[in-house]
Amino acid sequence: MLGQTSDAATSITGDLVKETTTAAFKNDVIADSMRQPVLVDFWAPWCGPCRQMTPVIEKAVVAAAGKVKLVKMNIDEHPQIAGQLGVKSIPAVVAFQNGRPVDGFVGALPESQIRSFIERLVGPVEDEAEAMLLVAETALAEERLDEAGETFSAILATQPDNTSALAGLARTLLATGNLDDAKAILALIPPDAPTDAKIQAARAALDLAVQAADLGDIPDLETRLLADAGDHQARFDLALALNARGRRQDAADALLLIIKHDRSWEDDRARQQLLQFFEAWGPMDPETALARRKLSTLLFS
Repeated sequence: MLGQTSDAATSITGDLVKETTTAAFKNDVIADSMRQPVLVDFWAPWCGPCRQMTPVIEKAVVAAAGKVKLVKMNIDEHPQIAGQLGVKSIPAVVAFQNGRPVDGFVGALPESQIRSFIERLVGPVEDEAEAMLLVAETALAEERLDEAGETFSAILATQPDNTSALAGLARTLLATGNLDDAKAILALIPPDAPTDAKIQAARAALDLAVQAADLGDIPDLETRLLADAGDHQARFDLALALNARGRRQDAADALLLIIKHDRSWEDDRARQQLLQFFEAWGPMDPETALARRKLSTLLFS
């Protein structure tokens, strides 16, 4: 359910990556390798190549979506297992399957070679995230919010840095009125991450939701307009309130009416707000296309 989505989004790698000890090795590696291959990464804090390889191998394991696990062992604190396996140089990775070591490599390999190493163990690794994203986006568009939230969260459980899933989960939370969690999810997107349309839409939607939270009720705003049809501020506020409740075309029409009667009101504020609607709805959304045509007709006819 949506109330549990924050935990999924903040989980880094779940059970796919863990540290182990000499005492826990039998359970974490030998027993677990009876179910799927387990990669044991022997490392040490002083080892520069180990630190270089850590994010690369973790990313490859997470992308394998549960077909393989990664167990990390600090040989400074737990040297016995490495000694028994003849590990003399680190980083060293040994793959266990059915309780026995079956393959391995030494040195910090590039991501492509690590992926190939994993595929030798489990076969082709297909990234299912794109297909799941389509399912989640469709569910969100059709207002099946629980399904959308659960699917976005499932992606993030294995790919916590998937910015499209983070943005989608934020938009889903916004659709339920959960502004605080949506804001927290968007904060997980690194500031230097490439900004795509989905991230822009989520951030724009959050800004709109924050604005709408402080507005009056729709009937109150409509009453103000009945008393004074030229109250552009009331109509502007009504547009925000209507949008927050999913009445997109009514919201766009309210702003278009302001533009029609006073294009320069508040330094072109109504048109700028309409453009923010378009950004939040997405450039390919049918509501965006319809409202954009109305705007073009108004401005250029």
